[in-house]
Amino acid sequence: MARKRIREDEEAAIDMTPMLDIVFIMLIFFIVTTSFVKEAGIEVNKPKAANQSKQKSANIFIAVKDNGEIWLDKRRVDVERVAANIEKILAEQPTDVVIIQADKDAKHGVVVKVMDAIKEAGIDRISIAAAKG
Repeated sequence: MARKRIREDEEAAIDMTPMLDIVFIMLIFFIVTTSFVKEAGIEVNKPKAANQSKQKSANIFIAVKDNGEIWLDKRRVDVERVAANIEKILAEQPTDVVIIQADKDAKHGVVVKVMDAIKEAGIDRISIAAAKG
């Protein structure tokens, strides 16, 4: 009688290994396909533009405030450190486009310095964000 009871317990057990394998495979798939966006971290008053196009593959956003502050990855950065910070971000996740979110009252010279730093970091495609006008 004891032997029969042991066999019934063995037959009633469910093997969880295939389900766990599928869950881990799905987890790896979602981690690999997720795109992380490095936002600037602040809101700026963008200039209005009649003709604009959307960039789909941008992962890096740099904000330039009206007082000349530069924000990258939710922290304030000096213009001399922009290239080094972008190179660090590119090492984590490569991209070929950077979007500059410049305030409509930002000084043109600061924006040009940021663009030079971006090109120094090795990115040639730079876009300026604008509001629909």
